[in-house]
Amino acid sequence: MGHRPAAVASVLVVAVLVSCSDDDDGSGSGSASAPASGSSAEPAEAAQSGEPFIEPPREQSSDRVLRFDLVASGRGIDVAGSDVEGEAYDDGLVGPTLVVDPGDTIELTLDNQLDAHTNLHFHGMHVSPADNGDNIFMSVDPGEQFAYSLEIPENHPPGTFWYHSHAHGLSEEQVFRGLSGMIIVQGLTELLPADLRGVEDIAIGLKDAQVVGDAVESENIDSNAPTLRVVNSAHLPVQEIAPGEVQLWRLANIGADIWYDLELGAQPFVVVGEDGNPVWEVWEAEHLLLPPGKRFDVLVTGPPAGEYVLETRRYSQGDDTYPRTELMTLVSIGAEVATPTMPTSLAPVGTIPAGEVVQRRVMVFSEDESTNTFFINDKEFDPDRVDVRPRLGTVEEWTLRNVSNEQHPFHIHVNDFQVVSVGGEPYEAHGLQDTVPLLPGDDVVIRTRFADFTGKFVFHCHILNHEDAGMMAVVEVVG
Repeated sequence: MGHRPAAVASVLVVAVLVSCSDDDDGSGSGSASAPASGSSAEPAEAAQSGEPFIEPPREQSSDRVLRFDLVASGRGIDVAGSDVEGEAYDDGLVGPTLVVDPGDTIELTLDNQLDAHTNLHFHGMHVSPADNGDNIFMSVDPGEQFAYSLEIPENHPPGTFWYHSHAHGLSEEQVFRGLSGMIIVQGLTELLPADLRGVEDIAIGLKDAQVVGDAVESENIDSNAPTLRVVNSAHLPVQEIAPGEVQLWRLANIGADIWYDLELGAQPFVVVGEDGNPVWEVWEAEHLLLPPGKRFDVLVTGPPAGEYVLETRRYSQGDDTYPRTELMTLVSIGAEVATPTMPTSLAPVGTIPAGEVVQRRVMVFSEDESTNTFFINDKEFDPDRVDVRPRLGTVEEWTLRNVSNEQHPFHIHVNDFQVVSVGGEPYEAHGLQDTVPLLPGDDVVIRTRFADFTGKFVFHCHILNHEDAGMMAVVEVVG
């Protein structure tokens, strides 16, 4: 994946770390693997597992405003029950969850108590990228504060989003060490049938950690090394459900580099939202692929009484191979309840017609493995260069071409897109999205409507190592 190779000197909870080597046959859970060959890892204190499922604290808007001070600092944080040094917004690897309604304003002051510059990106949000909005060109220096103000449109889609550091050159390190958290724009449950609107609503933030000594790794992050997968900073938490009960799970990959291919035994996921967009057509999935940045909102029905495991399946990204790994235990317990009928749609179909396209472009994603350098259209990222200038209100069609030997999750800020085709085959989109995997040698065709906001933002590979190493470009929407 173009990561910086390094031997891990001392890794937290070796018994629960997973090796990402290609030799893994995927036959086991991966949760008891030895360190990768050549690692000098030694066991640290045991991780806690089997604890009840908990979420980070939810910070709720009041009177149409969410006022919140977010402090980024190097601190002791909890990772799987162990106190280690990280860079975080709270006392866990996952920051507090921000909860707002369409039409609200987020008034958030970022207080940088780190030793390096940082900033914030509000991933997936359709808000202004200018001034003190979702402006990733801002840099907040050590010891400084910056007041973000995001006016959320009244028609903003309800769903699951997230926030994280987007400090160029440091985004991988800062997100990996703890600088990310979830955002919920409320209203999704109100789109469900009446007898499903009271479902338990739980946020599942997926991350991983490599701990060297008593600190989360910062300088030698290796996405193919043994790593501890956590759910909301916990290892193998336990969530309860009654047989027949339906719960809403907000699945979000808010880590820096690695991928998840989620499966819950033979229990299907009923997908009602993707990348913060209620779907036009609800579908069932036996497993769901979440590259970095991806989110799915799903309904889960309690199976017959017993224990079940949410796990990530063995998956090859091209350069890295991740083994099967257990993430969370689902205990179905108690009296059986009647299961309501599942919805078939949560939003009107919003496809973008080909006849509205005013511009077609090709974006080629490539890399130089010998120098760990990444490119879009043969150029490394330059914040002072504008690569694309769409006009406000117009529709463009982009062909995203991956000529490298590994997958890249394409992500664009501010305006979501419709996937039109993958690998030359028509793609039946279930809704709009903001992240899509690009397979080696394949083309993905998307259409985007540049609506509501002018200003500069970016698109990039959401493997943050690749983003930091050049695979990002600038869009400026002009009036």
